[in-house]
Order: sequence, then structure tokens, then C-alpha cells
Amino acid sequence: MEPINLRSFKQKVRYNKKAFKRFLTKLEKNPTKGLHKRVEEIDAEVWKETDCLSCANCCKTMTPTFTTKDIKRIAVHFGTTVQEFKDKWLEYDKKEGDWMNTKQPCQFLNLKDNKCSIYDVRPADCAGFPHLTKKKMVDYIHVHKQNIEYCPATYKMVERMIERL
Repeated sequence: MEPINLRSFKQKVRYNKKAFKRFLTKLEKNPTKGLHKRVEEIDAEVWKETDCLSCANCCKTMTPTFTTKDIKRIAVHFGTTVQEFKDKWLEYDKKEGDWMNTKQPCQFLNLKDNKCSIYDVRPADCAGFPHLTKKKMVDYIHVHKQNIEYCPATYKMVERMIERL
């Protein structure tokens, strides 16, 4: 597994983002037969080649949404109340109706080794990221359109889909 070069990744995204989004939009409107099965196969390949700890771009540039369950679990982990945890680390996005980090990179990311300091109790959004096979592909294409800019695994998945479909 090769480490991810974020500079190179960002250049590829700049060059291919529009084409990848066009491809995903076409796929969303007219899904090919057996799409979900093929995406599951590509997903398995992509994860054999992806070293998240060499990247952590999601933790550096995005914020997860924290569910009520997440907030309670993490507050217990820190030995604080839910309100103390929210006051210290989160802000409420009224437009989206979500609790989110107040800063980036994520306050729980150790920048020396790209490991999460609350990995065992991390938000469900983090545990499932980048959601490649979370739902059927056609139901989640809007998320992949966003994530190709942040996640090399998502980018690689779409790149392979373009090659094979």
C-alpha cells in the first residue's frame, strides 16, 4: 500500500472533478445493470490500496455531523456532561440542523500520526466515511460527488467506475 500524496491528489481532483461529477450525474439518471455489485467489487479493491493514516484529509478539511448518540457517548468518554462537550467542541448549524466541529482540522486528530484520539468512540459519520457502499450507489451519488474532492478512496472508486462501466 502506497502512502497518499495529498498534493498529487488535489491536482488530480482539480483536473478531473467536472468530468467525474458529469459521469456520476449520468449514472444517477441512468444506472447500469448490476451497478451496486460492481461498486462493491471496486470498493474491496480500493481499500486494499488505500492507507487512510497516510492521508487523513477528511479529518483535516471536513467536519462530521455529531448525532445525539455520538455526543452522549463521547461526553461519557471525556467524563463531561453533554452540554460541557458541546460548549467546548461543537457548534450547531441552524441551516443544516447538525452539530459540527468548531474547527478544522478536527480537534481529535493527532497531526503527528494522523490517528484519531477518540477512535473507539468516534462519531458514526467518521466510522462510515467515505460511505462508498453505505447505501445502493444510486441513492448516495450526491455524497460521492462531494467526497471525490476530499477522499482519495472515493476518487479512486469513481476513476475505476469510469474505466469499467
